[in-house]
Amino acid sequence: MIGIVLAAFVVAVFLWAIEARKRKSHPVPPGYQSDIELPFEQEFELYHNAFSLCSMKSRLCMAELQIPYKSHHVDLVETGFYENIRPGFLRVNRAGTVPVLVHEGHPIYESHEQIRYAANFASPGVASLVPEDPALRAEMESWIDVSSLTEDPIGNMDKTAGNAVPGQTLPLFCTMVEEIPLSRFLEGWLFHFDKLRPFLFTLLKLRGIDRMHTIPPMVKALEGSRAQLLRFLSDLEAQLAKSGGPWLLGEQYTLADVSWLVIFERIRQVEAESVFLSETERPLTIAYWARLRERPAYSEAILGYPHPIVLSGGRRIAEAKAANPNVRKLLEG
Repeated sequence: MIGIVLAAFVVAVFLWAIEARKRKSHPVPPGYQSDIELPFEQEFELYHNAFSLCSMKSRLCMAELQIPYKSHHVDLVETGFYENIRPGFLRVNRAGTVPVLVHEGHPIYESHEQIRYAANFASPGVASLVPEDPALRAEMESWIDVSSLTEDPIGNMDKTAGNAVPGQTLPLFCTMVEEIPLSRFLEGWLFHFDKLRPFLFTLLKLRGIDRMHTIPPMVKALEGSRAQLLRFLSDLEAQLAKSGGPWLLGEQYTLADVSWLVIFERIRQVEAESVFLSETERPLTIAYWARLRERPAYSEAILGYPHPIVLSGGRRIAEAKAANPNVRKLLEG
């Protein structure tokens, strides 16, 4: 009997090693990859996820520029499956991250580089998303940078607003994984390049939103990200006052506005608009967010990609805050 068990174990390890080799991942440089050629059916193709903040940014930019593209939805575990760490997708991006914009077979990695690249291919008659004035262009670039995700966002949430957002996403992760079987996380434990992620999702699944306040690292991340995001939004309010609106740099809607819209969208998804959008402290920001939502591209690229797990997760956050004072205090301060 022991021999059979040992043999089964050896076979299992052998099979895991073969599969792990197929799923080997590594970092990739940002931007256009001239040395990589992928199969393609359309001039532009986009590999993206309905929930991913960066995917929303790239979809929004493509919609604003009215660039047609072939859509490839890639599931992450929080939307149901670990499709991003399977061999099929790893052939598109060895880093296992979304989105990936592909132009005539060449991938462009990282959403902030994708929107800069796509801005050169606006459909005829579409207004440019890049200012002609060099000073305004430099200002736009700085606002793109401050809204973007960098490496280790939780550890560097004071560096950019994009890094501050993931801490606020934790409650939504918690309610989304309620609908995902615990067994699905095993694939992450076996093959994900960052073991912190399957650990995080397993912990959130086991503890639930009603007990998040009992996990000190979660409390620290939420409180820290809230403080930093409020600081960045105060800077945004000052910029809107300086530019005179209606957009971040003034009269022209630019890539900076594309980058910031998705931050507001995440705030909306996690039921936190009342926390971050105070009528007394940020009236210009509230009006700005309203104008962003009125753009056709918002309906097309954001509302046009609903995901049932995301929608139910938002409802669960609202229910948990209403029913549990500890949850409300944790999420609203």
